Amino acid sequence: MTGPVPVNFGIVVFPGFAALDAFGPLDALNALSHMFPLNLYIVAATLDPVSTKAPHTPASRSDFAQSINPTHTFGSVPPLEVLLVPGGLGAVAPEIQSAIDFVAKVHPSLKYLFTVCNGAGIAARAGVLDGKRATTNKMWWSHETGQRPQVKWVSHARWVVDGNIWTTSGVSAGLDGIFAFIAAVYGEEAAEKISNILEYERHKDASWDPYAELYGLRDAGLLEVVDDGPRK
Repeated sequence: MTGPVPVNFGIVVFPGFAALDAFGPLDALNALSHMFPLNLYIVAATLDPVSTKAPHTPASRSDFAQSINPTHTFGSVPPLEVLLVPGGLGAVAPEIQSAIDFVAKVHPSLKYLFTVCNGAGIAARAGVLDGKRATTNKMWWSHETGQRPQVKWVSHARWVVDGNIWTTSGVSAGLDGIFAFIAAVYGEEAAEKISNILEYERHKDASWDPYAELYGLRDAGLLEVVDDGPRK
């Protein structure tokens, strides 16, 4: 990247967001914030705590979830440069519409949009992935991709970059994607140092995707690894 690196990050949270979708990338960015000045805004429909427990899920014997406290609502957040959109069971609930509307509203002013898992479905329904290459969770592939055929969905990819939009595959892929993002924007040295701090072994090949094979997905041949990287 040329010019100043991004400083102001936001993350959208909603009832039923997946914990690792959010906190995997955030923990890498926590470490990055010791190397570069960064601000984080946690954005939701209200300032009430937001739980990983999804609405409208069948009753179970378990009461097991975590909550996060938003810092801003969709209507009060300061200008953002990078927006992270996690997925989760709540990403397919009716209540997600306010998050979809928010992504559509702020996208034009962002330097980067970064989605994890079926967070790509939120971005797709916001219309910001139309004509773009993107990927998403492979177990929910048919459901997510069927909602927005205007997107050039890439089935075999750990992550995909198209312009300023980064989309990653299911859940843990957000970690590999965020390390690739850090390397591209803040430098490989920062990415390598953080991966060593977290003791995380990165997958550096964006086309590495055993889960597409596991779920029997056809390779559409549309993978674009980075803007100026290999294509097929």
